[in-house]
Amino acid sequence: MLKIAVFASGRGSNFQAIIDQIKRAKIPAEIKFLLSDQKNAGALKKAEKEGINSTFIDPAQFETELAYEKKLVSLLKEAQVELIVLAGYMRILSPFFVKKFKKQIINIHPSLLPAFKGLAAQKQAVDYGVKYSGCTVHYVDQGMDTGPIIKQAVVKVKPEDSAADLAARILKKEHQIYPEVIKLIAESKLKIEGRKVKILKEEQSLG
Repeated sequence: MLKIAVFASGRGSNFQAIIDQIKRAKIPAEIKFLLSDQKNAGALKKAEKEGINSTFIDPAQFETELAYEKKLVSLLKEAQVELIVLAGYMRILSPFFVKKFKKQIINIHPSLLPAFKGLAAQKQAVDYGVKYSGCTVHYVDQGMDTGPIIKQAVVKVKPEDSAADLAARILKKEHQIYPEVIKLIAESKLKIEGRKVKILKEEQSLG
């Protein structure tokens, strides 16, 4: 069973979607703990309600970003975490951290990468006038939203859409594809070849 940790800074809706699929036995994984860098994050309340170990670690209590991340590494190693799931975690992980967990960190971004990286991706899409947007699950590398793409879902942008309208529809797709990707990883059905991520067939994944 895949041991995962979820990092979240906000309400934790993707976190809840993952919990729900694990509880339905759709994903062969165990959430070892939830970590948040925000004391009042909704995700912490969700973890408490679900009986999942959670911890708030305030980056401001550390002298440097490196000291903060070393604390995270220690927690993850102690819990024997095999996959780190970023679910609305609003801090950029340093090269030090990413190297420690190479190909073991995934993120979901509310655009069809490589378009509209960074913050406010939904507003970027609406302002640019694109006809389609969506969300992307990708491996995390040392760049911002630049890692190999695992899965994407497309959402049509309506002429009257506000950023909030688009964000709400994209979020529904996020709740679908993020658990799907975790399931694929738990079942060893992904293979990274350069920038491409292949989904393996059953007989390939057993090899």
